[in-house]
Amino acid sequence: MTLDQIKAAVTAGKTVHWANRGYVVIHDTKNGCDQWLIVFDRGGRGESCIGLTWRDGITMNCNSPAEFFTA
Repeated sequence: MTLDQIKAAVTAGKTVHWANRGYVVIHDTKNGCDQWLIVFDRGGRGESCIGLTWRDGITMNCNSPAEFFTA
């Protein structure tokens, strides 16, 4: 999926995963933020996350855009 496809799918309410179903892409708008994140839920032991893109807002944090898929 391209960056635009990922953002459109999340905005439309679809669940977008990266690499496996443990990673989910979210759009965080809490407290005035506007950031796209890849979140890993560690089964009740907290969460970890990275930005969907690098600081340039274009380069995705992945080896290949094909690693993203909808549930």
